[in-house]
Amino acid sequence: MSLTELLAYLVAAVIAVPIARRLGFGSILGYLAAGIIIGPWGLKLFADVDRILHLAEFGVVLLLFIIGLELQPTRLWALRRGIFGTGAAQVLVTGAVLAGAAIAFGLAWKSALIVGLILALSSTAFVLQLLAERRQLTTRHGRTAFTILLLQDIAVIPLLALIPMLAPGAGGTPVSGSGYVLQIGAVLALIAGGRWLLRPMFRIAARDGGHEIFTATALVVVVGSALLMTQVGLSAGLGAFLAGVLLADSEFRHELEAEIEPFKGLLLGLFFVAVGMSTNLGLLVEIPWRIIAMTVALIALKALVLFVVGRLSGLPTSSARSLAFVLAQGGEFAFVLFAAALQGNLIDRELFELLILVVSLSMMATPFLVIADERVGRATREKEDQREWDKVESDRDHEVIIAGLGRFGQVVARVLNMRRIPFTALESDSRQVDFVRRFGNVVYYGDTTRLDLLRAAHVEKAKLFVVAIEDIEASVRTVELVKHHFPHLKIFARATDRAHARALRNRNVDYVIRENYVSSLEMAENLLQALGDPPDMAADSIRQFRRFDENLLERERAVDQDEGRLVQTVREAERELAFLFHSDEHDVESAVKAKEK
Repeated sequence: MSLTELLAYLVAAVIAVPIARRLGFGSILGYLAAGIIIGPWGLKLFADVDRILHLAEFGVVLLLFIIGLELQPTRLWALRRGIFGTGAAQVLVTGAVLAGAAIAFGLAWKSALIVGLILALSSTAFVLQLLAERRQLTTRHGRTAFTILLLQDIAVIPLLALIPMLAPGAGGTPVSGSGYVLQIGAVLALIAGGRWLLRPMFRIAARDGGHEIFTATALVVVVGSALLMTQVGLSAGLGAFLAGVLLADSEFRHELEAEIEPFKGLLLGLFFVAVGMSTNLGLLVEIPWRIIAMTVALIALKALVLFVVGRLSGLPTSSARSLAFVLAQGGEFAFVLFAAALQGNLIDRELFELLILVVSLSMMATPFLVIADERVGRATREKEDQREWDKVESDRDHEVIIAGLGRFGQVVARVLNMRRIPFTALESDSRQVDFVRRFGNVVYYGDTTRLDLLRAAHVEKAKLFVVAIEDIEASVRTVELVKHHFPHLKIFARATDRAHARALRNRNVDYVIRENYVSSLEMAENLLQALGDPPDMAADSIRQFRRFDENLLERERAVDQDEGRLVQTVREAERELAFLFHSDEHDVESAVKAKEK
């Protein structure tokens, strides 16, 4: 690659990738767009696309090495049910359905099998980015999507090995029995050598070689493993992946990831740019409806299988639908695997270009599918919320009322349940009510800002009212309602942040606690001890900070409506706190020295 070509690649990537990410399409489609712009269908800055594609394939090799590093046996075992149950079912069933469709359209069974399995894969980078941006990684469909994607990443390796077995080379010459023995022997030799040699090699490099030699050693391992596999007719990526797996439990795992990541990112980006340059946009002009039909069919078939697999794995309908929408696209490994299938004569150039275009369009459609799923979800929730409030049983006169059974209220409820203290729980989220009820809890669906519900719950006969509502506005309105109509009740309230805490205290709530405050102080106390403070000194520092912070919160209440004075109060408090801690430094040092003696 010349300097001119390198500059063109970097400029195109620097411009296209941020724009694509801002539009919600992800960096991969940004690289593909950059390749289209500077390729034969754009500015025609590159003549030999295949040469660049071959060079950039090393980025895929590095990616597979990092995937291997992340596959710790303990992690796989913890996720075994999702990975080898739901994930394997999705890949095999989707692959079989798509392969059957390909055979129906006249493709040979070997080619159809490979095409079906490749199209069964989804985009790990794209999906995880979308889920993270929407804070859905911890949802039920987010966790299920993660395990499926992890299995798909693992499935790339057998697929890379399967392609040369079905079509061993460009000439189509079958591998002999001795050839298979040689391949198996090479894999076993890599595993044995990696088990006994890799860790000592990295220990020496880390101890005696310095930073740059450690990086060079990592590249030697990746390149050497890849070269060994290619010499016996297997995939270079398989060798890199095995080397990564062998180092997954080593003490060098995180450092290796950090060292390889820059090389992987640049070369993988170059690979996707090269794929974009090789994309035949002329097909969109020649056969637009065929391409659109294939893209829609791919998304529809994958979504259907994913929905069924999700439901069979125990997901509710809404989560299974979200899973189907978010994983219905083709994946980035399709570009790698289709290129390998093209080299092995399993597919021809025309089909390769057609499939690359379909996968790219399916990835472009994903953000719109996710938006559609969110709109369907909102409409469904609105319909659910139209159901009537539960009838609170008239004979339930409990001393404690808990408003809100989210993550905070559930802990309070569990403690009361452990002590066999009866309570009445009120929750305005119908999905949360249904979820909590499945575990045998007594909870009623209702809006705590409505006086008729509070009267039906016999709040006037209670002693304590716990406000654990996540919505700040609803929390404050509930407090105001209870204070006005049931002034005898003691209110214990959870605050989301300082502003929420001030609002609650301004309404004379008996006890207010910020949800992360105590846990943060406990961590800080343990942190001080880990840094060498004696336990009593660390505890005293936390007590001092807590006393000061409580006083600051009261001072903030006095100027809550004046933003300028509020900012000034906080700044003065910070200076005062710094002075207090500085004045105690001598005492802390004396205590530590006394302990050492």
